[in-house]
Amino acid sequence: MKQVLEEIASELLEAERTKQGIAPITERFAELDVTDAYEIQLEVLRRKLAEGRHVIGKKVGLTSVAMQKMLGVDEPDYGHLLDDMQVADGAVVDTSSMLIPRVEAEIGFVLSKDLVGPNITYLDVLMATKYVVPTIEIIDSRIADWKIKLIDTVADNGSSAKVVVGSKISAIDGIDIGSVGMTLVKNDEMIATGAGAAALGHPAHAVAWLANKLHEFGIQLKAGELILPGALSGAVGVTKGDHIVAHFGSLGSVSVKFN
Repeated sequence: MKQVLEEIASELLEAERTKQGIAPITERFAELDVTDAYEIQLEVLRRKLAEGRHVIGKKVGLTSVAMQKMLGVDEPDYGHLLDDMQVADGAVVDTSSMLIPRVEAEIGFVLSKDLVGPNITYLDVLMATKYVVPTIEIIDSRIADWKIKLIDTVADNGSSAKVVVGSKISAIDGIDIGSVGMTLVKNDEMIATGAGAAALGHPAHAVAWLANKLHEFGIQLKAGELILPGALSGAVGVTKGDHIVAHFGSLGSVSVKFN
């Protein structure tokens, strides 16, 4: 089994390098479970760290009931954010660097102290939050044509590709993050709206879930890390020439262009 997991990790790395998607893992390896999928993700991560990259944070996916139902699961998933995935607010991203990119708007949490599971609560997260920041996660799948099930996306780092980090930072004192509204604009047209509550009822619940889930793999959330707690609306496809802006009310905005 270890050899199989390493071979799949190699396939995913090659797909990322060549921009050629691979056949769904779940169609070829029916014996794999979610724990195996996380081991594949961690094997890919180990190889990238060995190349000199470093972890800047983590992301939670599948936080909406609709997405969980679509993939037939009852809990979120997660992935890792690396330094070469971060994009500055207002920057231009080359669409040819990905396969079939999509964007999601999220309220990013930056931690002031470590969060170590297994008993992290919503309140622990709020107390450990240094500030929040508007973000756009650019997701992509190294699985051909987004034909994914849970095991596919978990193995593929939660289908994460890049994260655009807004320039405005906000302390959470006095702000009800769960009620913060979001408007997603594509080429000057509003295409989606949402609120913080879309992420497991409150983004802090998603961060707490992540801290506790990571404990199963001997991993913790660290001070200074950026944590993406889940999308506030459905993912939106992007192509060359698109301009995306996500507005988060008093928390500010973040934008990215694609060429």
